[in-house]
Amino acid sequence: MENQIFEKKSLRLFISNNPDWKSLARDCVCLANARGGIIAIGIEDKDERPPSNQKLPENLDEIIRKRISELCINTGVNVIKEIDDNGGEWIKIIVLPSQTSIASTTDGQYYIRISDQCKPVLPDELSRLFTDKPAFIWETKVVQKITLQQCNQEKLNQFVSDINNSSRVSEFVKQKSIEELLSYYQMYNGTYLTNLGVLWVGTREQRANLLYAPVVQFIKYDSKGNKIKKKVWDDFSLNPKELIENIWSEIPEWKEGIEISEGILGRKMIYHYNENVVRELLANALVHKPYTTRGDVFINLYHDKLEIHNPGLLPLGVTPNNILHTTVRRNEHLSKIFYDLNLMEREGSGFDKMYEIQLSEAKEPPIVKEREDRVIVTLYNSIKNPEIIPLIEKIKSTFQLNQREIICLGIIAQHKSIIATEFSKKIQSNDDKQIKSWLGNLLRYNIIQTKGKTKGLRYFINPEILKGTALEKTDLSNIAEHRLTTLILEDIEKYPNSRIEEIHQRIGKEIPIRRVRATLYSLVKDGKIKTKGSKKFRRYFIDKR
Repeated sequence: MENQIFEKKSLRLFISNNPDWKSLARDCVCLANARGGIIAIGIEDKDERPPSNQKLPENLDEIIRKRISELCINTGVNVIKEIDDNGGEWIKIIVLPSQTSIASTTDGQYYIRISDQCKPVLPDELSRLFTDKPAFIWETKVVQKITLQQCNQEKLNQFVSDINNSSRVSEFVKQKSIEELLSYYQMYNGTYLTNLGVLWVGTREQRANLLYAPVVQFIKYDSKGNKIKKKVWDDFSLNPKELIENIWSEIPEWKEGIEISEGILGRKMIYHYNENVVRELLANALVHKPYTTRGDVFINLYHDKLEIHNPGLLPLGVTPNNILHTTVRRNEHLSKIFYDLNLMEREGSGFDKMYEIQLSEAKEPPIVKEREDRVIVTLYNSIKNPEIIPLIEKIKSTFQLNQREIICLGIIAQHKSIIATEFSKKIQSNDDKQIKSWLGNLLRYNIIQTKGKTKGLRYFINPEILKGTALEKTDLSNIAEHRLTTLILEDIEKYPNSRIEEIHQRIGKEIPIRRVRATLYSLVKDGKIKTKGSKKFRRYFIDKR
């Protein structure tokens, strides 16, 4: 399948009277500005190999090589004519990563590969691309010329043991010699340790000489924002795995939480910050940290929230509004080590896992914000409604729900009833097919029901499922549109010249304010109510003249 490093193109695009050379140049630039990759010409998107009777026009490989050199700048390629086992011919274009410069088309266009798509690099994003470029090669560079014999032998033996004991590593990899194993993980070039090798199995002094080895600061604040505790990991004695373990064991605040009722006699402890979520956040901070940029990782603990500050910006193509659906690896080989050692979720599913856990515990999902020089991930510790927790556990034990279905269930349960437009923001998607895919079995098993259409579409939990639970009570969250209209008109008649917040407060805060606002706009449009003032000072009344 097509992915971040593999693209298929039909042979028809290059044997027609008007070959699509610009599209090919764009894809070459895309891959060069990312990690490099392969373009397969002659294999259709739906196929895994070329047609058995496919023959290439004579010298097509030479023509392609020439056209790429004419249309691309700073783009190294190797064009090879291949013959598949079935006899079909195709062309493999190996695109080399442009490690120290920015690739572009000759007409001045910049692109980068994000997942399986080619995205244009906008002018204001070029500086970020320049910043990320050195990070692409930091892991595999050799700077200190440290041999295997000079590294920390205890950490080396522990790494080999961890790999051999990992369920995520194949037997083929486990059977490699130490030198082969380190080379496989890009920690060793056959003679010396790479930066990645020094980071993981180097001595304290060797790690301290890296630019820039991770430093982590933990700061605790009281309810007034005053610093009351600080701990710093800055002696470079720990590799990334040891650093995460030490941070978890040395901060007693991780063990704080509250007990909630679980059945008639049972009690369940819900920690303020779930261990799996904290470990995933720390792993993300270390894996996605730009090691060519100075800056410490900050863990700021407040009375109501936890903030993880990571130096640098999100990788190009990833934003706080698409982080659930887009994955770009900044430190590819470090990411593989973390995954193989069970230190983080697989690529692209880390935030999914954090969303699932937070929402299953009736908390806000992680909030990601990007500042000028850092990325901040915030976790709030408050439980919105403890009654949601046993409900989600009951549904999870009854139905085979996947991770994304649990996320959707948690979001809808917290809101009781949520408008489709608001729900799409929560899961960061406006694609109807993708939204239905995320809801999946929730709709299929009638766990979640819908009411209304288009902009008025709402999702809510099937009332039959709520029977016998603490959530089985009638409220106004699912009120019919005609009843809501009547309710608002009655309220405005009693309390003319009211602001929307005042109306919302009186008719029932369980009704989403977006629904109240939409109904008010509709009533104004139909001429049933009037307004005066603007924006937040707007007031509503009925003109009885």
